[in-house]
Amino acid sequence: MTITTETVPKVGRNFRIQWESAQDAWVLLYPEGMVKLNQSAGEILKRCDGSACVADIVADLETTFNTQGLEGDVIGFIELAVQQKWVE
Repeated sequence: MTITTETVPKVGRNFRIQWESAQDAWVLLYPEGMVKLNQSAGEILKRCDGSACVADIVADLETTFNTQGLEGDVIGFIELAVQQKWVE
C-alpha cells in the first residue's frame, strides 16, 4: 500500500488506541497485548480515525505543535503502521 497525502488511514480492526494514565502514554491495545506508543506515534495514530486524509492529519499536527515539515515523518510512520497492521 502506497501512502500519499490523499490516503485516509484508520486504526486496524483488531486494535484500539487509548490513553493509559498508568503508562502516562497512548497505547495501542489488541487481543494479545498492548503497544506503548511514544508521543509522536500516539499523536499520529489518534488522528487515524478513517475520516481525515494524511494531508489533514499533517496540517492538524503542524497547527497543534506550531511546527512545519512533518509530512515526510507522518507518511513514514503510517507506512510502518500499515506494515505492522496497526493501520489499514
